[in-house]
Amino acid sequence: MTQQISFMVENQRRMEAVQKCFGPSGTRILDPGRVLVGEGRLMKQSRRGAQPKAFFLFNDMLVYGSIVINGRWFKKQKIIPLEDIELEDLENGFQMKHQWLVKTPRKSFYVSAASPDEKQAWMEHIEVCKARLLQSSDRRPSSRFAVTWIPDPASAICMRCSRKFTVTHRRHHCRKCGLLVCGVCSRKRAVIGNIHPTKRQRVCVQCHSSLSLEEDRRGRGDSTGLRSDEDEHVSIEEPHYEDYIEDDYHPVNWADNGMESFSPYVYLKPEHVWPPL
Repeated sequence: MTQQISFMVENQRRMEAVQKCFGPSGTRILDPGRVLVGEGRLMKQSRRGAQPKAFFLFNDMLVYGSIVINGRWFKKQKIIPLEDIELEDLENGFQMKHQWLVKTPRKSFYVSAASPDEKQAWMEHIEVCKARLLQSSDRRPSSRFAVTWIPDPASAICMRCSRKFTVTHRRHHCRKCGLLVCGVCSRKRAVIGNIHPTKRQRVCVQCHSSLSLEEDRRGRGDSTGLRSDEDEHVSIEEPHYEDYIEDDYHPVNWADNGMESFSPYVYLKPEHVWPPL
């Protein structure tokens, strides 16, 4: 009993520290049944290139955010339930090593660790926590995942009409297939249920056709007058996982960002995977 009380007090202290680091804008993470399993930094690929992010693995979710001050304060908190995560191992690329793909219904993104040991630890512990969560609860794993987007440099022409991209004829991404398309070929909007249950997303003409029946059932037509967040090329404040607007590119385009200088992944203790009974 003494050991269990000590564990609960220590775990509470750790989670309070994590919550405090995200400030008042962060979502509350304190929960009686929640355990902080491990923490560390990974490089995450986005529109602005590879960036260091602070990641926190709990027994029921994965939390990450941007590092602001001296690696101790974070913003743009993202929370992903573990049942929504599927991992895909990747081989080392020419410019990026120790990488893997994190797939979720609303976004899929590439991350990279500082060493093969850290990569293995992250992947194994996420899988273990997910398996135990599914075994001990009524949660069900996701079966639909967002596609990863084709990187901007991958094509100089629209992948639908083959028209050349220019300063005025800009490239965009279809949210359904991830292809690079021009504005003319992506005027349509459609609801993609696994990304957002009601918000209409930019899609190419082919994907819009395949989604039109679903759109009709929802009682909404397409809109050609809306602008997507991608059009503005600005960073959008993202309070949590459900409302993401961020581009994720393939790791072959990543550059060396000094990952070796980052703090290593910390797997707190084996028993922290689950509270001792």
